[in-house]
Amino acid sequence: MALESTLELENNDGRAKSDANLLVAEGNTAGDDDGTKGKVIESVEMTFKDTMIPSWKGQLTLRAFVVSAILGVMFSFIVMKLNLTTGIIPSLNVAAGLLGFFFVKTWTKVLERCGILKHPFTRQENTVIQTCVVATSGIAYSGGFGSYLYGMSDAIASQSSDSDSPTRDMNIKNPSLGWIIAFLFTVSFIGLCSVVPLRKIMIIKFKLIYPSGTATAHLINSFHTTQGAKLAKQQVSALGKFFSLSFLWSFFQWFFVSNEDDCGFQNFPTFGLKAYHNMFYFDFSTMYVGVGMICPYIINVSLLLGAILSWGIMWPLIETQEGNWYKAGLGPSSFHGIQGYRVFLAIAIILGDGLYNFAKVLTTTGIALYCQLKNKESRAVLPVAATDGARQEATSFDDQRRLQMFMKDRIPTWLAVGGYVAIAAVATVTLPQIFNPLEWYYVVVIYLFAPALAFCNAYGCGLTDWSLASTYGKLAIFVIGAWAGKSQGGVLAGLAACGVMMNIVSTASDLMQDFKTGYLTLASPRSMFVSQVIGTAMGCVIAPCVFWIFYSAFPDLGQQGSEYPAPYAVVYRNLAILGVEGFGSLPKHCLALCYALFAAAILTNVVRDTVPKKWARFVPIPMAIAIPFYIPQPFAIDMCVGSLILFIWETRDKAKANAFGPAVASGLICGEGIWSVPKSILALAKVNPPICMKFLSRRTNLKVDDFLATLSR
Repeated sequence: MALESTLELENNDGRAKSDANLLVAEGNTAGDDDGTKGKVIESVEMTFKDTMIPSWKGQLTLRAFVVSAILGVMFSFIVMKLNLTTGIIPSLNVAAGLLGFFFVKTWTKVLERCGILKHPFTRQENTVIQTCVVATSGIAYSGGFGSYLYGMSDAIASQSSDSDSPTRDMNIKNPSLGWIIAFLFTVSFIGLCSVVPLRKIMIIKFKLIYPSGTATAHLINSFHTTQGAKLAKQQVSALGKFFSLSFLWSFFQWFFVSNEDDCGFQNFPTFGLKAYHNMFYFDFSTMYVGVGMICPYIINVSLLLGAILSWGIMWPLIETQEGNWYKAGLGPSSFHGIQGYRVFLAIAIILGDGLYNFAKVLTTTGIALYCQLKNKESRAVLPVAATDGARQEATSFDDQRRLQMFMKDRIPTWLAVGGYVAIAAVATVTLPQIFNPLEWYYVVVIYLFAPALAFCNAYGCGLTDWSLASTYGKLAIFVIGAWAGKSQGGVLAGLAACGVMMNIVSTASDLMQDFKTGYLTLASPRSMFVSQVIGTAMGCVIAPCVFWIFYSAFPDLGQQGSEYPAPYAVVYRNLAILGVEGFGSLPKHCLALCYALFAAAILTNVVRDTVPKKWARFVPIPMAIAIPFYIPQPFAIDMCVGSLILFIWETRDKAKANAFGPAVASGLICGEGIWSVPKSILALAKVNPPICMKFLSRRTNLKVDDFLATLSR
């Protein structure tokens, strides 16, 4: 899945961590007798040497795509809800792999008992499902429904710093199901063509690791062993239990939220009313507890630190300067008031962190690429490589087997190149019709530079597991926005260019991750490519429809303080405004504070990369610190509760926590995420919760009692 700001720091670390944790519990180790306990000496492919590998067409089964479509819809709702609330999206690969395995395994067992099973369930088919599901739900992220795409709307423009600009109308594009689907079909496939000719170089010659793709492959391989299948069944059981618990708890909470503000358990003043007003309380969200269990500890701590710095210290201090630094009486959403500080200081941290990591990954990529081309060999070691003789022999067999299958079904270069040129030509004509300020020559320039940037992103992701898709998107915002200019719809042009660039570089790195997964599971590159294409096509329809359900069911979507504030949409729009207008509209002293936090973000990253590793893990991550600055929600508390649960679990039984922690977390996330479906249906049917549960101070409660007493007289 492509990565937004927090994803860039979490979804890669978190995904590899979560998948790897499952592998720890797999128990594929040598016995105690030979003194090699804990050393994996068995060839992976030797385990499957008697298992027939289906042809690339045989891997693309109807049942695989039926299951993928079901899971794709499910995960699209989850990703969309996360997108529109905080923008923090954990990896759902574990849940996709587990549920895909469970559904098809159950399907095949039923058919086998009936004596009509024609095709057994293979790890190659499991890989196809995983690829297709992640591609489908990935469009819910890369489609920009919580960022650049919804940032074009009037709802977000009215909350941005150009709300009173005379050029505002030409920089607005309100959502419509038709143009959104057309836009996604135009931009979502070209990234797949951009790196296909480089798959042999990336996987075979450079031997890039792609940690997430490798972890996913080992996960799938383990499912199809006897021991792995037993563990997977137990993990699915755990996922199902906590899914049910999360869903039922969300259903129960719904009865108490009515249509009023501050109603329900999600507004429980856990640490007192004063802390509640400063966004420090636990809102009983099982989804974000689950997200906290998947995210690395340092991210959750960084989020909490950001909440303390902003809502606990900075905003109360700045609010004391009302009437001095900014006009008194401005609303809480005015960008000439406190909201301007919240958003632009967060943007300063995001840009500082993004620029540093962009330079870091680009430098690492350049140096590694130079060394590999110079020495004609990869410095990266395959995850299955080893030093002892037994493993070297196993690795040799595995490598030969994988190389044979990987090179068997080639994807013609002419198809990739021709597809890129054809899609680029269609986009050059189509995109200016969808977005009037986006001239055809802007699109041509983007597509001329995109393959090089897609290569850089895919290569860097292979080395570091770090995708910079949103960073390239922000770069496109500034370049195209400044080129178009304020009076020519530069804000809208910049946001549209961001979407084009993000989709290209994001899908390029995702496809290469999938190729790595397919390489290690002996899935054909053709089946990987086709499943990615089909998954992307499903996502181009499913994701807009899911978004439209939210958009229709919740009229206050994107509004500050609402249930679905779409916080990144405001950030992306203001980035585009900065690109065309500069810093003139910022409140007093805001620019100086931006410079200070921009420098602090870079300095924090420098410290993190220079101190010894044993200390670096305690250095907070600037991107995570920035998120609570402009999101008035207590998700940092929820996620820290998730971390605390996992920490206590690991202290009591580390092996069990490693094995079942990701499954439990996925169940908590999926349960509340799927509750969004019936909740949206109830909202569309105008069915409102019957009760409003509020928490008042004693003094306020006495006033309410007195008022009610006067009414009863």
